[in-house]
Amino acid sequence: MNSLKKTVREKIEERESLFLSEFASKSKFTKGRKREEEPCTLRTEYQRDRDRILHSKAFRRLKHKTQVFFAPYDDHFRTRMTHTLEVSQIARTIARALDLNEDLTEAIALGHDLGHTPFGHSGERVLNELMPGGYRHNEQSVRVVEFIEDLNLTQETLDGILNHSYPCMPYTLEGQVVRISDKIAYINHDIQDAIRADIIKTTDIPKESADYFSTTNRIRLTKLVNDIVENSRNKNKIIMSDECSKQFLNLRKWMFENVYNNSPAKQAEDKAQNVIRRLFEYYCEELTKKYPNSPQKDIMQTVCDYVSGMTDRYVLIKFEENFLPAPLIQKNNDEFLYKLALMNGLK
Repeated sequence: MNSLKKTVREKIEERESLFLSEFASKSKFTKGRKREEEPCTLRTEYQRDRDRILHSKAFRRLKHKTQVFFAPYDDHFRTRMTHTLEVSQIARTIARALDLNEDLTEAIALGHDLGHTPFGHSGERVLNELMPGGYRHNEQSVRVVEFIEDLNLTQETLDGILNHSYPCMPYTLEGQVVRISDKIAYINHDIQDAIRADIIKTTDIPKESADYFSTTNRIRLTKLVNDIVENSRNKNKIIMSDECSKQFLNLRKWMFENVYNNSPAKQAEDKAQNVIRRLFEYYCEELTKKYPNSPQKDIMQTVCDYVSGMTDRYVLIKFEENFLPAPLIQKNNDEFLYKLALMNGLK
């Protein structure tokens, strides 16, 4: 009798088969992991992915990484972690409304920005210049979960993390939900933060956008989510209506012109990038001395793994430690740099 009793996981998988959309990713039919593991009696495979990401060191560091504004003193500005949580909540709302797999959606959302650098996209741009093959945070996010922390996630979660950035497209609808939720989240919360920072005023928002979406964050967000749900129901793709998409893209373009690329928020960008550039070059020199027989590309990848994983405050600590004259400062060791060197096979 006991051998016929279903586990909690099996009951959840059964409910997924009964109640989720025909287009949803069912955890029972996952493409699996690179290394096979015994199934959990309580959690589905996607629930395990979510938990592994949530408990990772890289996820905890997101709380001290820039979203748009560098090292704000005001605790109400977004960080990379609060952005991630907002993406997760928007994506779960859409997934639930469309009868998609919320657990897979949440796992992808929580993991999508793990590879982001200190100082946000400014840090990403400088590493993109320094690395021979370029640097893309979505690819580094996959490297974090596959190589650096070795979480052994399912293929569906990895695909969603890798392809959350344009012009990529995830093959699961859950991944597509996260992809569009990411854009919705950052446009909406960055408008709030820019107003809070006195970079823009509510009255500056283009009239056409204000008339279509409202100037209230809650109303704008609700309209976007409802439009996606209404236009994606019973379809094998996640889309907005043509008019909503047009208005959203116009608002996004306006944000790039007035906040992201041309505002006081960018005044410290050169300084931030110089910090990362100097540290990158310094650590490359240090590893070249210590591992003279290692290819330069492996040394650069190791340094990239180390520096990109730093928080804003830690990268400033390391810069001060290595470049500012303060003899009484007790040096923080770079133990993890040398751990990464071993993982990357430096000799």
